[in-house]
Amino acid sequence: MNVPVRAEELYPALAPVTFEQLQHVPGPLPARSRTLRTLQFLKDPRGTVARLAAAYGPIFRRQDHFGWGVTLLGPEANELVLFNKDRIFSSKLGWDPVLDKLFPNGLMLMDFEHHRLHRKTLSVAFKPAPMKAYLDGLTEGIDRTVARWPAGETMKFYPAIKDLTLDLAAGSFLGVPWGPQAREINRAFMNMVLAAVAVVRKPLPFTQMRRGVKGREFMSAYFAREIPKRRGTTADDIFTQICNAEDEHGKKLTDQEIIDHMNFLMMAAHDTLTSSLTSLVYFLGINPEWQERLRDEVDGVRARHGERLPHDALGELELTEMAFKEALRLVPPVPMIPRRALRDFEFMGYRIPAGSGVGVNPMYTHMMPEHWPDPERFDPLRFTTQMSANRHKYAWVPFGGGAHMCLGLHFAYMQAKAFMFRLLSDRRIVFPEGYRTDFQMVPIPRPKDGLPVALPRR
Repeated sequence: MNVPVRAEELYPALAPVTFEQLQHVPGPLPARSRTLRTLQFLKDPRGTVARLAAAYGPIFRRQDHFGWGVTLLGPEANELVLFNKDRIFSSKLGWDPVLDKLFPNGLMLMDFEHHRLHRKTLSVAFKPAPMKAYLDGLTEGIDRTVARWPAGETMKFYPAIKDLTLDLAAGSFLGVPWGPQAREINRAFMNMVLAAVAVVRKPLPFTQMRRGVKGREFMSAYFAREIPKRRGTTADDIFTQICNAEDEHGKKLTDQEIIDHMNFLMMAAHDTLTSSLTSLVYFLGINPEWQERLRDEVDGVRARHGERLPHDALGELELTEMAFKEALRLVPPVPMIPRRALRDFEFMGYRIPAGSGVGVNPMYTHMMPEHWPDPERFDPLRFTTQMSANRHKYAWVPFGGGAHMCLGLHFAYMQAKAFMFRLLSDRRIVFPEGYRTDFQMVPIPRPKDGLPVALPRR
């Protein structure tokens, strides 16, 4: 579509802010080593933010590997930054330091009219007709894989579900079975995601950033070979839909735009869903009473519709959707959301200068007891219609908000329901008595022990 993407064409010149510009905001003093402070944060992000909030309140200055900025906490902060009514905050400039070398020009790295045009063009792939077709492929892949999982003996769930979501992404997004390329694809995406938070930001030999950049080269070459084969064809996969999508002016995306969007969408769909399904299985395993309630719901849908979940029955899995939402609250797949201020703004009486990095924190907001009583408890009934209506709209933001709300939100719900329908129909989720795991929260949450679980047949 040839919409300008260079920051200097879209944004005012912004110099990095200094400690002196933010010294009126509460927060820690400058550290001797920004890298050391970043490493300390990455080791325990949830605890670090909680300690800073306890010490300084819902707004504090912070220093990390990328310089000085501010963190804003709570639903009001989320609404200000994510809804972005006055177009103060740039998603592109917030994510660029983390993702630009790996996922440049992905939808999340666009703003304003540029973003609107691309989002509208890509949305054709998530309309009701193709979504119904995707469900058939998802169901086949889920049924085939779950049937192969061992019955009774312990398996590590996280790598198993990661392989499954990659296989599902290959089918729904690309319309092809991976076969022997699966391991290379998996490695490429894993390296790209891990490089996003690598301390060394240049692709020097033997660094994680180098491995991430090589992973992007591998995937870009694959997409480039495939695009000419998809142009002018029809098929029920996201890649083909995007190759033939037209914007509101009748123009198709360029090859490079398709490559950039597919790299980003595959990463977003693959890794965030892997994290979310892992946390849902974990919470159902340590809360067996909820597992049984969801199983009863699934059995009711099976009794009415048979062994294959039809698209029209997705809405009947109401409790399953609430449980998925509660898992997303407890372990949000994107724990922190960065932006950069294009103009001065105010929050809680503090004036924040243009150029500041600005972060909001679903990981923290989702655990605030004033919005979520007894926040550590797994309780899907928090998401009944009445409970949700009485809560601040931006108290729950696992999919972001505003113009940058996740484009694949309904696709994620559909995959989660399709997976839980099959798993709970066939298996039980069993952990040893008293079992608990810790999640490594960044870049995308995953259980540190891989989540060893037994899945005996019912």
